[in-house]
Amino acid sequence: VQLQASGGGLVQTGGSLRLSCAVSGLTFDNYDMGWFRQAPGKERGGVACISSSSDGSRYYGGSSKGRFTISTDNAKNTVYLQMTGLKPEDTAVYVCATLPTCGGDEALDEYFVGMDYWGKGTLVTVSS
Repeated sequence: VQLQASGGGLVQTGGSLRLSCAVSGLTFDNYDMGWFRQAPGKERGGVACISSSSDGSRYYGGSSKGRFTISTDNAKNTVYLQMTGLKPEDTAVYVCATLPTCGGDEALDEYFVGMDYWGKGTLVTVSS
């Protein structure tokens, strides 16, 4: 199983980036997917997740709501994270992962405790 994230880079405050995560080696449609981020010296934080169910429910961490959008393209086995209004505190390595569940905002961080697969991530740096 491989999860290859891309799309990170250096952007100014207020800018946008779209991260992609190409997944291989599993049946993509069967998995809830998510993004978490890890900044130096900080704990891992859940950013967003999307359910594999037919309604494709999406949930976001508090700092992500209103600025980030998670989506999938099942034909391409890819999960995306569109980020807008970026702030210096968004600077981190962003990692995509398969999740055991994605069912609400309140427990977003907990979903990543049980993640099965994750990639190496892509670095996002937001300059002030």
